Amino acid sequence: MLTKQPFPDSAAPGDAVLDPLQFREGMSRVAAAVHVVTTEGPGGRAGFTATAVTPVTDSPASLLVCVNTASRSAQALLKNGVFCVNALNAADEAVADAFAGRAALKGQDRFTIGRWETLRTGSPVLASGLVAFDCRLAEARIIATHHVIIGEIVGIRLGEKRPALVYQNRLYHAL
Repeated sequence: MLTKQPFPDSAAPGDAVLDPLQFREGMSRVAAAVHVVTTEGPGGRAGFTATAVTPVTDSPASLLVCVNTASRSAQALLKNGVFCVNALNAADEAVADAFAGRAALKGQDRFTIGRWETLRTGSPVLASGLVAFDCRLAEARIIATHHVIIGEIVGIRLGEKRPALVYQNRLYHAL
């Protein structure tokens, strides 16, 4: 189900207006795990790199993912109703770049980087990932420019314990 939530276009009288560039700079200083979110189904095979991923609850197990509404991958995910959140290991930088649009690859060609498998939903699972959370779409809302997507986890594949890929100060780091 997709609902649009109200979001103020401007500050209330007397409120300071937040500078979006300052917000982005501030968020760049926060270290975040790097994920590739993938989907496959009637809307096609697609994926995107995301740091805006967080657990919601463990019963039922669920995750929250944010993605720009203009993204073709977001539209495919919503149509497919399933997705997989792949947490990347430090050696998966090329995968992160491919799905972030930093490589000369688009659409299906992004899946030529890395080795891909599937779990219950059929969404692509990165074999080298630290963990993969196979999800069924539970809820999606539009907040300003982004879809806030909640997925109920229907399967988990644990990968090897390796250093994680994180993003901070606009650079990848191993942790």
